[in-house]
Amino acid sequence: MKSFNHLTALVFTLFVAMTAKPARAATAGTGYWHTNGRQLLDANNQPVRMAGVNWFGLETANYTPHGLWARGYKDMLNQMKSLKYNTIRLPFSNQLFDAGSTPNSIRYDLNPDLQGLSGIQIMDKIIAYAGQIGMKVLLDRHRPDSGGQSALWYTSAYPESRWISDWKMLAQRYLGNTTVIGADLHNEPHGPNGATWGTGSITTDWRLAAERAGNAILAVNPNWLIVVEGIDVFNGDAYWWGGNLQGAAQFPVRLNVANRLVYSAHDYATSVYPQPWFSDPSFPNNLRPLWNRIWGYLVQNNVAPVLLGEFGTTLADPRDETWLRTLLNYLGTGVNGISFTFWSWNPNSGDTGGILNDDWTTVNTRKQNILQPFLVGVSAASHSESSTAPETTSWINPSMVRHRDSTSDCALPDL
Repeated sequence: MKSFNHLTALVFTLFVAMTAKPARAATAGTGYWHTNGRQLLDANNQPVRMAGVNWFGLETANYTPHGLWARGYKDMLNQMKSLKYNTIRLPFSNQLFDAGSTPNSIRYDLNPDLQGLSGIQIMDKIIAYAGQIGMKVLLDRHRPDSGGQSALWYTSAYPESRWISDWKMLAQRYLGNTTVIGADLHNEPHGPNGATWGTGSITTDWRLAAERAGNAILAVNPNWLIVVEGIDVFNGDAYWWGGNLQGAAQFPVRLNVANRLVYSAHDYATSVYPQPWFSDPSFPNNLRPLWNRIWGYLVQNNVAPVLLGEFGTTLADPRDETWLRTLLNYLGTGVNGISFTFWSWNPNSGDTGGILNDDWTTVNTRKQNILQPFLVGVSAASHSESSTAPETTSWINPSMVRHRDSTSDCALPDL
């Protein structure tokens, strides 16, 4: 009997060894993200990178992401994931949360679960499905009202108190939801007579305002990343709106929770605006020193991660593709590269176009092929598999007026 028990135990041990699933190694992308020097890390301290795309519309008078007049939102998100984007930068305006801001231009036969919802409830749906398929969401307060971009983080209609209270509301609403990884506090602070950095002015110093809002958010949700964009002009040195981070060297943003700060820059092609460096005889060799000086030094000196929150182009000018390839090589490949969210998914960005063509379905393969080697995709362990089959549709409404309001996308610099 003793030998039989020994044999049985041996057989059982071999059976378990052969049939047991191997322990899954920690996979990048899980949980909330935090920083360590220049690197983003996930909840398992694995290196991660935002390699995403902007999907705008909630910040406009449609009060919903654009394109839902042509397709279902799940179909759109499935396509983003299939193209290896892992993060959505989701612009919104404070006006989205006002009574009377009614979502419109939605095909409810393609988006039946959005029928009757408010703008923030549609935001909930986008976030919920993004999380279901493993994508992350960065919320971007793009502007105070749906009418246009503002130089400062406040206006007379939407004062700083409202800006901060809405951010606290969102931090509370998505508390514990690890799909939403952070807050891009305000899109493209700029001048003239607007945003400054390090001046100490309560009304114009963007660095101080970012600290006030960032710390208020972290008091509600200490796990969020706080994304702080640059301004346009620092000490007379002009750059793109929201892109100039030179001031952070002398006047860094100070947050009450460590390892939450991400700086963000914006950068565009000459077809958007003919900045002087595009016509310099040394182009494109002059670009790397320019980026090093304006924002790249923060990564090189291991100060903090930088997110290139917006960059885009129509590729209409021959220099555009040179600029884009040089910029992507500067950002680097893999999870250790500099994070980015391309502008934009939407084809109706007036000065850049998008990843999608005007039919809102097919892909601009020229752009996508340039971006593809730098995308990292969604890890298998960062989501729960959806039981819902991906939706597909090729419906196009040829009579739909394209939204060409340039204020809904990127703005021209103030030189």
